[in-house]
Amino acid sequence: QMNALRNKVQLIGRLGKDPDLMSFDEGKVKCTFPVATNEVFRNGDGERVERTQWHDVVTWGALAEIAGQYLQKGAEIAVEGRLAYRTYEDAEGHTRYVTEVVAGEMLMLDRRTEKAE
Repeated sequence: QMNALRNKVQLIGRLGKDPDLMSFDEGKVKCTFPVATNEVFRNGDGERVERTQWHDVVTWGALAEIAGQYLQKGAEIAVEGRLAYRTYEDAEGHTRYVTEVVAGEMLMLDRRTEKAE
């Protein structure tokens, strides 16, 4: 069924640093944070190998505000979204290629009590 083939990403991992919350003039809110996922597998020699992958996650709107308020470095989360690709020029004029996960849903997996205000 062809319409089932779509751009969908699901990740479970931990934040590598505190979220970065940005507000724009039009009232738009964006929150970005890196998420590390861990893969454990056995290589050809039967040795256990652990591989960490880093993913740049972007959230917008109400989800961005929640992420900025409640997430912190080390928090475990599940995100679902889509892959987005963009390019930009750095200060030296080089073209940089960025792959991001634009999250539409997010679930906080930590069972810790809320931080005191």
